[in-house]
Amino acid sequence: MDTQIETKCLHEGYQPKNGEARQLPIYQSTTFAYDSSDFMGALFDLEESGYFYTRLQNPTNDLAASKLAALEGGVAAMLTSSGQAANFFAVFNICEAGDHFISSSSIYGGTYNLFGVTMAKLGIECTFVDQELSLEELQKYVKPNTKCVFGETITNPTCTILDFEKFATFAHNNGVPLIIDNTFATPINCRPFEWGADIVTHSTTKYIDGQGVSVGGAIVDSGNFDWMAHKDKFPGLCTPDESYHGITYAEKFGKGAYITKATAQLMRDFGCIQSPQNAFYINLGLETLHVRMERHCENALKVAKFLESQDKVAWVHYAGLENDDYYELAQKYLKNGTCGVLCFAVKGNRDDAIRFMDSLELATIATHVADARTCLLHPASHTHRQLTDEQLEEAGISPDLIRFSVGLENADDLIADLQQALDKM
Repeated sequence: MDTQIETKCLHEGYQPKNGEARQLPIYQSTTFAYDSSDFMGALFDLEESGYFYTRLQNPTNDLAASKLAALEGGVAAMLTSSGQAANFFAVFNICEAGDHFISSSSIYGGTYNLFGVTMAKLGIECTFVDQELSLEELQKYVKPNTKCVFGETITNPTCTILDFEKFATFAHNNGVPLIIDNTFATPINCRPFEWGADIVTHSTTKYIDGQGVSVGGAIVDSGNFDWMAHKDKFPGLCTPDESYHGITYAEKFGKGAYITKATAQLMRDFGCIQSPQNAFYINLGLETLHVRMERHCENALKVAKFLESQDKVAWVHYAGLENDDYYELAQKYLKNGTCGVLCFAVKGNRDDAIRFMDSLELATIATHVADARTCLLHPASHTHRQLTDEQLEEAGISPDLIRFSVGLENADDLIADLQQALDKM
């Protein structure tokens, strides 16, 4: 039966049969045994489905991934060792040396460095664009070798909202897929496939885990992009793969082609698989995701309204605030709320911001974000420290920006903590 997303959080993915474990088992094994050498050979030829080595696939991972795919409305998903690995695989699965792709400049600093520095060393060029540009202005950045467009649902750390329909139109007008990092919104608050995105990534380390105990990532494919309609652009999917006896993924696997290739090629060669133990944690996190996201959003809105009222606060960005520049886009794409992350600045200089942060008692200064416990950091000094001033400006990150990730504590306690820190300024 078709169920609502809250029910999917609990029942999709693993469905035990008579006498089987009620909770998702952890298949803590490197290898899997078979009775027949021929069957094992068929697995390596992708003629049969199954497991032979956890570096590529593991049942615990696949069952957790299938739940996430159901929540996003996708046809297939795979788990990776981190969100960074997920974003790398998502792009590298369709780009190779000599190719080009386009990304919003307002993305997480680690992803910016991955795209702009490391992938450049592999011969793949990324052009960063202002996501506020019009369709006509964006078109100027397209090249004959452009293979995909990338953006974040809610940008990290600037908390802006991507205009999905504009970027989907832009990508599809040029015959390439739109890849969206949906980490902050999660499928509870936004399902990018419903707005034209083709591939979704997650850092499952964040809200999906929710407790700060497991690092991981995920890629979900909508199955909607027609690779064969643009086969000249995507030879990796639409021409024979000689490392698998000439299989053409898009022909043999149809809507499952993208994830199959990512598993058979990239996971085989790079081995960035998530551990089965972490996949177990992710499945547990998904079971309560719908409950937690509602509380995160409720708390964050209360905190944002408090900060907005304070004389010692220079500005606040949270799309749940009615006077925020992205309120209308949030109402369109994220009707149930955005997330628990907001950004703001205290009046003064960088030293004032650091002194304020050091005065907080409940909120922890941490690299982590989107966690059950409230945490914060100063991106220009921490996560985006490697970026130049020009790159920080391109990403919309001001030197005074504080990223504040509101947790599940009592909102009044968080506000009291912020008040006492402000009082000390």
